[in-house]
Amino acid sequence: MGKITSDDIRCKLEEINSILGGKYVLEHPKKERDWRTYEQEFTVRIKTAMKELDPVIHEAVSAIRIIQGPGHPHSLSIEQRVKLLLIKQLVGKSNRMFANMLAMFSMLSGIDVSYKTVERLYSDDETFIAVHNLHVLILRRKGITSSSATGDGTGHSLTVKKNYESYAQKLKDLAKENHGDGKDRGKRTKGHRKRLFAYSFAIMDLETRLYIAFGSSMKSEREAFDRAMKFLSSMGIEMDSIRLDRYYSSPSYVDRLGETKVFIIPKKNATLKGSQKWKSTMKEFVENTMPYLEEYHQRSNSESGFAADKRMFGWNVAQRRDDRIDHALFCTGVWHNLLNMGRS
Repeated sequence: MGKITSDDIRCKLEEINSILGGKYVLEHPKKERDWRTYEQEFTVRIKTAMKELDPVIHEAVSAIRIIQGPGHPHSLSIEQRVKLLLIKQLVGKSNRMFANMLAMFSMLSGIDVSYKTVERLYSDDETFIAVHNLHVLILRRKGITSSSATGDGTGHSLTVKKNYESYAQKLKDLAKENHGDGKDRGKRTKGHRKRLFAYSFAIMDLETRLYIAFGSSMKSEREAFDRAMKFLSSMGIEMDSIRLDRYYSSPSYVDRLGETKVFIIPKKNATLKGSQKWKSTMKEFVENTMPYLEEYHQRSNSESGFAADKRMFGWNVAQRRDDRIDHALFCTGVWHNLLNMGRS
């Protein structure tokens, strides 16, 4: 096949739709989980993460040089603060409940702090720098300098009354009625005057299943994506390829990713208008459809990663200040990597 047209793209989408019922191999048969094996594997992952936690935190903190300013020094060392913050995020209890738990274990740990001290950890600059260093060290230990990646976004409820998946589905259904693409999850629907969700976007390395970069936003998934890309740029990790959902299926997003090969499913109204990279991407979609879809389908790893994170840490965020919400979601990303470090 030689030169393609915009009609070829639409015909290919209709062909896939007729064969696969519109699912575009986004879904695959669910396998029944072997819970005994799962629990055994999970126990090994937790023990491995805990074994690695002390040395990697120590290394992350040792790179920080603090010049003490006026006022009383912090009652806890940076290492203690990082451990408290990460364990708090893992346990998932309220600040007050976690502080009470610490009081019970103070005879073993020597740490006894108030719930306000625990909450302030989420906005402590020194602690956050150390957690950032922790993320960098994990990726270095795994030797990740370039990546075949997948990316996806999700939302975390700021209230126990709203579930993100059901809310996002309502937005999609509403968008279909209005002939939109339904993915601008940051827009407020009529009647919603208060923020309901914090949005996050994570870029996952397919070989290791580790997040190489993530970003969050109180406004939209698009802003979270922008912040994740900016974070990735600061990490110095090159992306050989990336798989993204249809929200990012446009020439502007494809071009923005530079030399990175992009696997996306075009929208129903997609055309060939755009750069040479966009035309080449659409040409491969039309001419080599099945191998292309096999590559794209690996995006399901992002969805699985978010699902596992929410099972572990819950689907809501307890913090209320924007900076603390951002740091809480960052800690969740770091924990995801800690729990997957031992995987080959």
